Amino acid sequence: MVDGSGDPNTSQEYADAVTTLYPLAYALRAEVKRVTDDAYVVMPLEGLWWTENMRDFDVRDKSNWQWIAMICLPDAVTSEMADDIVPAVTASKHLLAGHKARVEVFAEGRSAQILHIGPYSDEGPTIAALHEFIAKQGGVLSGRHHETYLSDPTKSDPAKLRTIIRQPFDAA
Repeated sequence: MVDGSGDPNTSQEYADAVTTLYPLAYALRAEVKRVTDDAYVVMPLEGLWWTENMRDFDVRDKSNWQWIAMICLPDAVTSEMADDIVPAVTASKHLLAGHKARVEVFAEGRSAQILHIGPYSDEGPTIAALHEFIAKQGGVLSGRHHETYLSDPTKSDPAKLRTIIRQPFDAA
């Protein structure tokens, strides 16, 4: 995980986080393979998004967004592996956000999710449908807006981008 703030479309901090997470994830995968002789697929990039006051959360103005960029790791990645691999790879690959990277358990609890197909800028109606679904279940939004990016935006037609949108909620 790497924490940051600002518009992910223009923030150098976000770009640095993403370009840091992948080399770390692949290095941890290689270490698990070396130790256990078992390989796993590196998971897709995920993001948690919020603002200090969620009434100010606006997809048209992302300048005040807070975020956590992350890649899920299997239980086979131990804290000892992370303690060794993260600083070593950060130094050898000159990862700009490596000093901010951490490995920790993330648990979100009860959530609803929906698949959005299309550009990130068109997520508004999909998010609204997800929130409406939660309300119809008697739920109240809680936690941070969560996205999992199933497509690589550098290689995919924006109309075909696939994003899982998750929203934690509590019973009303």
